[in-house]
Amino acid sequence: MGSQQMLGIENVLFTVAMLLYFASMIAYFAFIAAKKDGIAKAAFLIQIAGFVLHTAALVCRGIGAGRLPLTNQYEFATSFAWGLCLVCLVFVWRYHFQVLGAFSAPVIFLIIGYAAMQSKEVKELMPALRSNWLGFHVSTAIIAYGAFGVSFVLSIIFLLRDRMQDQSFMGRHVPGKEKLDMISYRSVALGLLFLTFTILTGAIWAERAWGSYWSWDPKETWSFVTWIVYAVYLHLRLRKGWKGKSAAIFAVIGFICVMFTYVGVNNLLPGMHSYG
Repeated sequence: MGSQQMLGIENVLFTVAMLLYFASMIAYFAFIAAKKDGIAKAAFLIQIAGFVLHTAALVCRGIGAGRLPLTNQYEFATSFAWGLCLVCLVFVWRYHFQVLGAFSAPVIFLIIGYAAMQSKEVKELMPALRSNWLGFHVSTAIIAYGAFGVSFVLSIIFLLRDRMQDQSFMGRHVPGKEKLDMISYRSVALGLLFLTFTILTGAIWAERAWGSYWSWDPKETWSFVTWIVYAVYLHLRLRKGWKGKSAAIFAVIGFICVMFTYVGVNNLLPGMHSYG
């Protein structure tokens, strides 16, 4: 099967996956409105189906392009949505927390929608990207961003938790604030671990591609700013016992930094990372 055929299949799978993510989002909203657990299970299964097809689309993209699908705005955006969905599914399954899926689904759909607006054209890689470090560097960034996205959603739920009466449907389906805080902390810790790998592999790659481990490129700078924000979060939590509302707000600020590092830097502060 030729590369153009694989890219054609990828386009179909991507479209169907995006529609399934949308359907999952609607189903999660219906779960909250109708207050029926069966709808939540259906929404979760639809999201899994979307994730499976999304994974297949990324595989087809890689085969069709003849490389890892991680080198431009479209490829990173769709991979970002994939990573967020992966972490979300794991946390929903691990903690039996369907409402997390309801809050995460719109974020996943917005990111994959952003990907759909980007150019899908496959271009020849620039010399700097022809490296085995590409897979290590970008894949760790995808998991990091996905984990930070989940921590953002958990923090939003935490900040809204006081408005949910314990005897209400939402109150029964949303963990207490202490557990929400703990899950968010674990998500941040996972994200910071992978962001550290992202920065380290990026530095090694940069030295081999450009002869310098660090050049204060806008993307490098804002990645470092994001790392500092989340490192401060963990430091205050572990050394000062910092929890609760302040920690949730800090996690929201951290994700704003993540989104600026990805979207803002790419569009407002061009540099050596402008291709990704």
